[in-house]
Amino acid sequence: MNRTGKLTASAMFVGLMTVGANISVWLPFLAVPIGGQTVPLSMQPFFALLAGLLLGYKWGSYSMICYILLGLTGLPIFADLSGGFAAFAGPTGGFLLSFIFIAFIAGFIMEKTHFRFRIFGAVIAGVLVNYLIGVTYMYTSMQLWMGVDISYLAAWVSMVPFFLKDFCFAILAALFYPRVAHAFGKGKVTYNTSFK
Repeated sequence: MNRTGKLTASAMFVGLMTVGANISVWLPFLAVPIGGQTVPLSMQPFFALLAGLLLGYKWGSYSMICYILLGLTGLPIFADLSGGFAAFAGPTGGFLLSFIFIAFIAGFIMEKTHFRFRIFGAVIAGVLVNYLIGVTYMYTSMQLWMGVDISYLAAWVSMVPFFLKDFCFAILAALFYPRVAHAFGKGKVTYNTSFK
């Protein structure tokens, strides 16, 4: 894919991240009951993973940086059609930042490693990075400026339903990847060749 194509694809992923953040706002019935909680169907980790897989670690992370910077200007492209710096004052600000690292690590593993089934390693690593950054930020924000006394373990436990949802989406991204890789100039990709 040439530079123009990557720029276009990066802009497309900014749009997809906006849709992924607010799909439950536009379609409220797309909320999944898991473990007694109602988990909104956010597809942002799914699109961040695909950005890394399809664009590579540089352009994939660039597209996520653009998404965050546009949101910081006040455009309503974050969850619940919000924008601005206030999104980082709450406990979920770390998950926003983690999208950059999701795309980076997924793209890096795909481009720089050659172990068998690396696509699954890429998406699983991306989800783990997502929650390591997101939960740590959530715990820190609650302790330092939100005045909520919570243990680090309790913070992780509270995110288990969301982690299960995003892990399933990560596997879906790995399975979906070969079907869209050709459209991104990667040539014919099969499950056998993409996993090696």
